[in-house]
Amino acid sequence: MEWLGEKDDVVFLGQACRVSGHAISSTLEKVPLDKRIEMPVFEETQLGLSTGMALEGFVTVTLYPRFDFFILAANQLVNHLDKIRDMSTGDMTPKVIIRVSVGSRDPIDAGPQHTQNHADAFRKMLTDVELIELMEPEDIFPAFKKAYERTDGRSTLLIEHGEYYGKK
Repeated sequence: MEWLGEKDDVVFLGQACRVSGHAISSTLEKVPLDKRIEMPVFEETQLGLSTGMALEGFVTVTLYPRFDFFILAANQLVNHLDKIRDMSTGDMTPKVIIRVSVGSRDPIDAGPQHTQNHADAFRKMLTDVELIELMEPEDIFPAFKKAYERTDGRSTLLIEHGEYYGKK
């Protein structure tokens, strides 16, 4: 995230992105505060704002600490961001980098509404946004670099696993 935070056009949006609150928060410690926009709990609006800012030239990195609640943003993802390039015949190509975390079950099980992995369902729904599930530490930087540097007009949904933070 430090590498992305150095880019002039990158901005981070999400819950607990300016203060500590979940595992993703700790990954932003070296990102300047003026590049982080704190969001309330309104997942759908957050992704709509991220898309709008991307249409204005920003590369938005939008953070969702629990995949279970990211499904509230499915409308913005599946019906808008994923289809915008096709609907605009290629005129609109916002670059949004979406970070979603599958909640941890170890050392404490956060329960069924915080630990589900919906990657397969989103793979079936998405036609343009690329979904990348991060399983190994060595895959993290190349995936985010690809998401930022891509020139194909696509956005990227990166699935992280909270259980791996600090373990792998």
